[in-house]
Amino acid sequence: MPEPQRKLAVVTGASTGIGLELARECAKNEFDLLIAANESELENAANELRREGGRVDMVQVDLATTEGVDQLYEKIGGRPVAALLANAGRGLGHAFLDQDFKDARYVIDTNVTGTVYLIHRVGRDMRSRNEGRILITGSIAGFMPGSYQAVYNGTKAFLDSFSYALREELKETNVTVTA
Repeated sequence: MPEPQRKLAVVTGASTGIGLELARECAKNEFDLLIAANESELENAANELRREGGRVDMVQVDLATTEGVDQLYEKIGGRPVAALLANAGRGLGHAFLDQDFKDARYVIDTNVTGTVYLIHRVGRDMRSRNEGRILITGSIAGFMPGSYQAVYNGTKAFLDSFSYALREELKETNVTVTA
C-alpha cells in the first residue's frame, strides 16, 4: 500500500534567516517543502532541510516579478498547498530621497507586489478546497515610522493591514491568515 502523501508547505525567502527557520519548523513537523528565493544560498538550505526527511524541492526565482511568482506557482504542480509561508522580503536603509528609485521599487515589488500576487494565486486554491494556512511575515516596523527605512516600514505596514483584511474576508472558511 502506498505511503500517504505528506502535506506541502511553500516557504518564500527560505535561503537564510527567518525563512530558513520557518522551513526548518515545517520540515520538523513533517511537511514536504517547496522553498523559493533568489539567492545562491538556496541550494545549501535545501540540502540542510533534506536531512530532516521528507521531500524538499526548490526554485530559485525573483519573487519581485510576476514571472518569478508564476514559476514558483508552476513548480507547485497542482499539489494542494497546506501552508504558504510568505516570507520573502527586502530592505534598503538610507534616507529615502538618497536612494535610487529602482532600488526602492524593487523593495516594494518584492515585499508587496510579489507577496500579494502569490497569495492571490495560492489563496484562491485554498479557498476552493476550503483548507489552508497563510503566514505573512510582517514586522513591528509596520506599526511605526521608519526613518532611513521608510520604504521597508511602509511595505510592512501594507502587509500588516492586508493580512488583517484578508483574514476577515476568509473568516467563514477553513483558511487561516496570520501575520
